[in-house]
Amino acid sequence: MTSFKSTVLAVAAAAGLMLAAAAPARADYVQPHITHAAFGRVRVVVPLTSADPGVWAFKLKNLLNSEKTIKQWHGTLQAHVVLYGAGVKMLLDPVGDDVKSAVDALRADGVHFDICNNTLKGMNLDWHQLYGVRQTDIVPAGFLQVGWLANHGWAVEAMN
Repeated sequence: MTSFKSTVLAVAAAAGLMLAAAAPARADYVQPHITHAAFGRVRVVVPLTSADPGVWAFKLKNLLNSEKTIKQWHGTLQAHVVLYGAGVKMLLDPVGDDVKSAVDALRADGVHFDICNNTLKGMNLDWHQLYGVRQTDIVPAGFLQVGWLANHGWAVEAMN
């Protein structure tokens, strides 16, 4: 290929990329569909072991979106958020308003927040210091809670 043709092709490709980048991204035309059976009942465990507020926000937003979406598709979502290790810090006072509102909304939809007793002991925390936690939310070991639920048919969300 000649140098001139190479230059013309490179300029054309760059112009195409610039036009594509300049166009606003829009998804309002998308009509989602499922090609499998209806969602029905979906049971998921969301382990939370990170101290990163970005991870907390991501997981809470995924759950909020899933609750909304599954209702639109006439299914039900059962979820357990299992907090252990550094993940317990998400509910440690003071808790930000965004976390509080998400946790409250999810609890209202029936999402369970399971708190690891081993972590509480190891971090020398009193469960009363955790936002909205009741004594019945405390499980012996968060890691084992995830495993037990997985052994009983619950899907485990792996991203942490």
